[in-house]
Amino acid sequence: MRREAVWEYLRGALWVFPTIAVVVALAVGFALSQVEVSSTSRFVFQGTPDDARTLLIAIASTLATVIALVLGLTVVALQLASTQFSPRLLRNFLRDRINQVVLSIFVATFTYSTAGLFTVGVEAGRRVQDYPRLAVSFALVLLFVSLLMLVFFVHHLAHSIQIDEVMRSVERSTLRVIEHDLPSEGVTAEPAPWPPAGSVMVPAYDSGYVQAVHPEMLLRLSRERDVVAAVAVMVGEYVVQGAPLLWLWGPTPDARAPDPAPFRAHLPGAVRVGFERTAEQDVAFGVRQLADIAVKALSPAINDPYTAIQSLEHLGVLLATLVRRPLGSQCLSDASGALRVVIPGRDLSYYLDLATGQIRRYGCAEPRVDRALLRVLATTGRFCDDPGDRRLVADQVELVIADAERAIVQPADLAPVRAHADLVLRELAGSG
Repeated sequence: MRREAVWEYLRGALWVFPTIAVVVALAVGFALSQVEVSSTSRFVFQGTPDDARTLLIAIASTLATVIALVLGLTVVALQLASTQFSPRLLRNFLRDRINQVVLSIFVATFTYSTAGLFTVGVEAGRRVQDYPRLAVSFALVLLFVSLLMLVFFVHHLAHSIQIDEVMRSVERSTLRVIEHDLPSEGVTAEPAPWPPAGSVMVPAYDSGYVQAVHPEMLLRLSRERDVVAAVAVMVGEYVVQGAPLLWLWGPTPDARAPDPAPFRAHLPGAVRVGFERTAEQDVAFGVRQLADIAVKALSPAINDPYTAIQSLEHLGVLLATLVRRPLGSQCLSDASGALRVVIPGRDLSYYLDLATGQIRRYGCAEPRVDRALLRVLATTGRFCDDPGDRRLVADQVELVIADAERAIVQPADLAPVRAHADLVLRELAGSG
């Protein structure tokens, strides 16, 4: 679990790739400086040692300016993402692999050129005429590569801060979480069992968000000690140190109270708590990001309903994918069929409200937003195979029309919304 937490941190750390690039640049520079090349070769630098040092100084100075420019543009992009879209999107920009690689190339070129000044034209504190021509030539190659990467970086940055690209990136990452990390074994829509009287609490070892849960470890511990272990909070929720993170109880009402010590020792490995919310196993986090973009766009300061409609279209993709998977709490049993592990999860009702609730409340006075909500709900309903799920979608449709009737003053604006809602409700009823 600790290795997993470190890896998740490193993926979003902007300093990791540049640090590796510095080490690689120094190693490559040392290796090339050991290669002797004739000064008559056509593909190596032909100047004097002073020319070579002047070139390296110019490259280092240029790259120092470029690095400052890149960092400045990156900060601008982060500020724009935070204020214009959502502060929860900053992590997406920091995890952008292209930004990390481009910055690494710039830092590598600067390091390579600066380190070369220690060897080019100088030996034992005295000026010499021989110098590693191949190494100096490679500095020119790095310079041209860096200039090309600068143009590419500006192109990439301009696209990455476009709202369409931001929402598409969130959609893709959330779909990956749904596909690979959303549990499917033992998932039930029934309410999770409530800890009975006499249950033993295992407190949270730290304050923060539940980032990941590994049920296989809890299942092994519960089976070995013949108890039922239930995680107290869902992935993505905040827990306070000392508050219940795990509940333990015996398989029968008259069973002896379980010993929490083994679970307390292994709890950091089974349930990871961190200072920030991550998207590793948290589908709701991606839904929250898209809903935040829509809510921000509907605020009086921005007043951009079209962006909210775009966000709803991406939310519709996530909802249509979610309704085709089992949703709810995860209840795992051992080989004998005895319940061993309970992990609370989110059901369809939760996701529907998370995706549409705030947008409906903030945008109910705008007919186009209302109709976009109805389109998303209609699409979600078409993928529902369970009548209960269609009833949940229909409930959200009725909330949309109820809020629209309350907020839209002009009857001519309200009529198309009401007609659209009636059509969606008939379609949902007919699907049953």
